[in-house]
Amino acid sequence: MQNDINKALEVLKSGGIILYPTDTIWGIGCDATNPEAVKRVYEIKQREDCKAMLVLMENPNRLNSYVDEVPEIAWDLIDANDKPMTLIYPGAKNLAPNLINSDGTIGIRITEEDFTMRLIQRFKKPIVSTSANRSGEQSPANFYEINEDLKELVDYVVEYRQEEMEKATASSIIKVGVGGEIQILRP
Repeated sequence: MQNDINKALEVLKSGGIILYPTDTIWGIGCDATNPEAVKRVYEIKQREDCKAMLVLMENPNRLNSYVDEVPEIAWDLIDANDKPMTLIYPGAKNLAPNLINSDGTIGIRITEEDFTMRLIQRFKKPIVSTSANRSGEQSPANFYEINEDLKELVDYVVEYRQEEMEKATASSIIKVGVGGEIQILRP
């Protein structure tokens, strides 16, 4: 795993794209603060850049660096959560502009998966996490379901966890508002 982290870190720092395991499904990722890298992820996915992507962080204490005001309800949801959950926050900041939704929101998931936690800790910035498929196609449940041509388009494919065969599922998605309102987008 350490060798994969070192190689992925080198690619992220140079503005490259990685294919990597997450706490949910395999993801395509890059430096969430680099607009050119984000643009390339959109191109790989053949996805319109008006469809926002989420970012992974390893520690909820870093949320204030990327969100104007973290709604109080978000802290409660993070504390109570026992499975991967993406929260959509208002007032995104300090991220690539083409990553932020047109309404100023950003989806952020706090990962507890060992590889991504260590990678993000070393990188010291959030990373994009979008499913390893083309827009409109079904998300891969494991590494073997990822299209071979997509693997060729990234700069580094992480070897760690490729052999796992269990079916992974996507996270729940909840939109939170500054006033405490919540909207469940995907249970």
